[in-house]
Amino acid sequence: MRRTGFPPCRTAVLPIARSFGMLILASILCGGVFPIEAQEDPSRGPADEKAQRTYMEGLGYLRRRMTTLALDSFKKADKQDGGRCLACQWKMIKYGTELAEWKIAETGAEELVAGAQNPKDVARAHYQLGIVLLYEGMNRHKEDMFNRAHEEMNKALAAAPKFPAAVLADGRVLAYLKQDDAAKARFQQFVEMKPEDSPERQRALRFISDPELARARMAPPFAVTTADGQQISLDDLAGKVVLIDFWATWCGPCREAMPHVKEIARKFEGQPLVVLSVSLDTDEEKWKDFIAKNEMTWPQYFDHGTGPVANLFGVHAIPHTFTIDADGVLQDEHIGDASIEGKLRKLVKRAVEVQAALKTQQ
Repeated sequence: MRRTGFPPCRTAVLPIARSFGMLILASILCGGVFPIEAQEDPSRGPADEKAQRTYMEGLGYLRRRMTTLALDSFKKADKQDGGRCLACQWKMIKYGTELAEWKIAETGAEELVAGAQNPKDVARAHYQLGIVLLYEGMNRHKEDMFNRAHEEMNKALAAAPKFPAAVLADGRVLAYLKQDDAAKARFQQFVEMKPEDSPERQRALRFISDPELARARMAPPFAVTTADGQQISLDDLAGKVVLIDFWATWCGPCREAMPHVKEIARKFEGQPLVVLSVSLDTDEEKWKDFIAKNEMTWPQYFDHGTGPVANLFGVHAIPHTFTIDADGVLQDEHIGDASIEGKLRKLVKRAVEVQAALKTQQ
C-alpha cells in the first residue's frame, strides 16, 4: 500500500506507543495468556501523603503518554511509601516490562512476592515475577533468566496447582530452555484445563506438535465471528498468511487506505492469504452501512471500539496492520498506510511451497 498524506488516527485503546519488539510483548501481556495488568486494589495505593502526590503525578504523565516519566514517578512513590504501595508495584511491573526497564519491573514483582499473604496472592505474585523474568530472558537472551522464571512458576503452582496461565507460561519457559519433553508435558496439562473451543487451547496444541513455535514471536491467539457469520480462529488459519487491518469509519487515513486493502484482498483471492479487517467503531449500524456501501467483501469484524482484539495487539493508532506468516508468527507491523504487498507476496509464496511439500509427503 502506498503512503498517504494523512497522519495515523489516535485511538483510546492503549495510549502507550511501543516499538515492534515491545509490541510483541504487549500482545502476549494483554492476551489473557500471560497477563500483566493493573490489578491493584485502589484502597491499597500509597498511604504516605507525599507518595500519594507522586503517584497522582505518575497517572498524569500516563494521560499525556509520557510513560518513562510515569514509571519514574511510580517507582519513587513506592519508595516513599516504604515499598508497600501495591498500586505502584503493579505499574512498575507493567510499564517496566513494556519499556524494558527490567530492574524496575523485577523490583515491583519482588515486592509483590514479599507482601503476598494468602495462597492466591502468593501464586499470582510469583507468576508475575516469573513473567517478568521470562520476557527479560527473551529480550536479553539470558538463560539464567529462564531458569529463574521456571523456579517462580513452580512456586506459583505450588501455591495454586490449578493455575492455567502459570502452567502455560512454564511450558514456554521450558521451551526456551530447550527442554522440549517437559514443555510438551506442561502444554498437555494446560490443554486438559481448557475447553475445546478455547483459542489458547488451540495454541497449546500447536506448541505440542511443534515446540519450536513456543520459542517464536507468535501472534496472540483469538477467535472472532465476522459480519457474515463466519467463525475465524487464528490457529485454524495455520498454513495461511494473515493480514489484520485495524481501522474505523471515522478515521480519514483509514478511509484513504481502504481501497488498497480492498485491492490486496482481490489480488490474493484464491491464494493462501486471509485479510481480516477489525473495526474500532462504536456505532455498529454505521459500520455495517459503510462496509456494504464500499463493497468490503473480505472478512470484517466489529471490535466494539476498544475491544478485545485491538487490546490483544496493543493497538494505539490506526490504520494499523499486522502481517502473520503461515506458522502464526508475527512478521511485520505498520502504523499508517505503508507498502506491505511485497512482503505478503514473499510470505504467500512460502505458504504455497509448504502446502505443496505436505501434499507430496501424503
